[in-house]
Amino acid sequence: MRESRPPMISLLIRCVTLHCPVCGLSIIFQSPFRVRHHCPSCQALFEREEGFFVGAIAINLVTTELAVLAVYFVCLLAGSFNDGLILTILLPIVLIFPVVFYHHSWSVWLCLDHLVERLPKYERRGRGS
Repeated sequence: MRESRPPMISLLIRCVTLHCPVCGLSIIFQSPFRVRHHCPSCQALFEREEGFFVGAIAINLVTTELAVLAVYFVCLLAGSFNDGLILTILLPIVLIFPVVFYHHSWSVWLCLDHLVERLPKYERRGRGS
C-alpha cells in the first residue's frame, strides 16, 4: 500500500519520531545513546565509515548554539537581566540541551544523508568472505 503523504512529509515525520528514514518501521537507536548498525526491517545502513558521525555532532553543536542565542536574545529583549543572571540561565542550557538533542541530531543527520544520497543497504558477508 502506498503512503498518502508526500515523501518529504513522511521523511520529516520519520526524522522527528526517530524512525528509519528509508522505511519508517524501526527506531534508529537500540538503546539510549547507541545507534543501531542498520535497520532490522529494510537493512539500511546507519553506521558507516569512521567519522560518519561527525555530521550528527555538527548538527547538535549548531542547534545548541542557536538555542543559546535565542535564549540570550530573549533575555536581552526583556531588559531586566544582568550578565551574571544571563550566564546562570544559559549554563544549564549549554550543558543539558546537547544531551537531550543527541538522538534527534542523529536522526536529522541520517534523514539528510538519505535525502542527498540514499542510505546504502547492509550486506552480510558470507562465511567464505
